[in-house]
Order: sequence, then C-alpha cells, then structure tokens
Amino acid sequence: MKLIKTEDAVGQVICHDITQIIRGVTKDARFRKGHIITEEDIPVLLSLGKDHIYVWENDENMMHENEAAEVLCAICKGANMSRGGVKEGKIELSAECDGVLRIDRERLYAVNSFGEMMIATRHGDFPVMKGDKLAGTRIIPLVIEKEKMEKVKAAAGDDPIMKVEPYIHLKAGIVTTGNEVFYGRIKDEFTPVVRAKLEEYGAEIIDQSVSDDKSENIEKHIRQQLENGCELIVCTGGMSVDPDDRTPLAIRNVCGEAVTYGAPVLPGAMFMLAYCGDRKIPIMGLPGCVMYSKRTIFDLVLPRIMTGEIIDKETIDRMGEGGLCLSCDTCTYPNCGFGK
Repeated sequence: MKLIKTEDAVGQVICHDITQIIRGVTKDARFRKGHIITEEDIPVLLSLGKDHIYVWENDENMMHENEAAEVLCAICKGANMSRGGVKEGKIELSAECDGVLRIDRERLYAVNSFGEMMIATRHGDFPVMKGDKLAGTRIIPLVIEKEKMEKVKAAAGDDPIMKVEPYIHLKAGIVTTGNEVFYGRIKDEFTPVVRAKLEEYGAEIIDQSVSDDKSENIEKHIRQQLENGCELIVCTGGMSVDPDDRTPLAIRNVCGEAVTYGAPVLPGAMFMLAYCGDRKIPIMGLPGCVMYSKRTIFDLVLPRIMTGEIIDKETIDRMGEGGLCLSCDTCTYPNCGFGK
C-alpha cells in the first residue's frame, strides 16, 4: 500500500475502514476497507481529517475483491436465481421462483478448496420459495491473484454450480385403500392430508377413488387412473406387513418392480416408490404416518418428484443420515436437520 494525497485518490482502493464520529449520532465506519474512492467521496474524507490516505497500489496481476466476487457469482448463479449487489467482496443469491435447489457438490467443494474465497449455501435437493436466500459468495482478502481466479473458473467448469428447478405441472390421482374407509366404518382422514401436500407443490388432482383391501381391486383403481391421464399416483394406506395390507403387491403388479419398498427415514419406513411404463409415471405407497405426522418421507420425496426427477434407490438409501425427524413442537421444516 502507499500513502497519497486525498485529492488524488479517485479510483483508488481504501486499505482500511475509516470511522466517522458524530457526537450523539453515530460512530461507525464511513468507508469500508476495499471501497473504491469516487469524486463525491473526497469532501467527506477531508471532513474526516484525511488529507492523506493509504490506498492499494495498482497491480495488473491482482484483482480487487469486488471484481473477484463477480467471478464467484458467475460460477454459482444458474437458472431461476437472482443476485444482490456486491459489497466488500460479497454477493448473495436468491430464488426467483418456487422449486428445488440443486447443487453440484463436488464442484462446490473444489472451489472452496482453493482458499481465500468461499461459497456458503443452503442444503441442496430441498424445496425453496421465491425470494429465499440460497447462497453467499465472498473473497476473503482485499485483493487476490488473477491467475488464481482463472484456475477457479477452470475448475468450476462452464455450467453454474447451482440452479433452482421449478415444479412442473403434474396431473395426480389418489387411491385411498382400506376396508374401514371403503365400507364407511370410519371417516377418511388420509386423503385430505395427501391432497393438501400435492396441491402445495402445484399438482392438479384429477382423480380420487376408494378401494377395499383386495390387491386386485387396488390394482384396478391404479390402472384406471393411468388410463384417465394421471401422471402421478399416490396410494394411501395398506403399506405394513400385515396380511390384510395389499397395496405393495398391487403397485408391483402394475409397475413390474419397485425402486424401493422401505426407506431409512422415520417417520416413513414403510414407504414405497415405483415407476410405471416408458413415461416413468411415479406411483407411491404412503404408510399411515403420513396422515398424522407433520413431516415424513413423503415431504422429502414429493418436491423432487414434482420437478420431474427420477429418484433411484441410492437416493433413498442416502436419506438415512438426517432421516430421523425429531417431531419438534414447532415444525420449521425445511429449515431444520430433517433429511439433511
């Protein structure tokens, strides 16, 4: 750094915070380290007693923190994301729509491994809402080597590290199973819960039917909903290992095989997921916990299904770490550890 006359400092970078004290009003930094001095700043600096000021010496091999922050922002910012302004080498990114946040974790790690810079994000593969803060990027020092930033860009690749995948419009059907509901012995409390969750992510419910516990009848209802144009089918109940619970058999008969019957998540261990036909229409079997628990495996899987993601068994298996819902008195999902 070098000391120059304040009147000659336009365009220079301040090396340290400069405090302004107005008795009874303020005592705070009037100019922050890294601020680029403008013509309008000169009278203010002089009023603060700064006839001379320390600035960074220009170096064609170095990049100012704000300029470097723009590089990190470009590396991160993908579809359906907006950015804030740059301040002290920091830029924040937000969601432009409701959807699921996707992060390339390996490339995120690669960038953060370079040192002198950071990208902090929310957890990926979870629902976000329009306006939600997604990430913050920052350069740690005031200036950084241009060569290093070029290496970072090369390591990050051409595609952005992050994006928000919006929900797609899916026509949904619900097959409510159980003799107790079919014969009117109890009121159906399950379907309203499932309907509300589907509608939360924009699904259009075009069919809903009630079946007894016979697997052939459940299968018939599923096939009928497929013929009616359903692009997502949810079966409620009949998912345990009890002899009368025949929903898993019906789903297998329709789809041929399942991605999984069982998940390392509580609540929701008896969850089933399968895909039908070349169109990969998802069919889910929901255990009874979905009806009475605030959050379950259904909440972890449904948003991803609603973006068009084809979920495989490994994805389900990896949900074990963080798959224990703590059933907090005040539910803050997805801003909690469930599923993470």
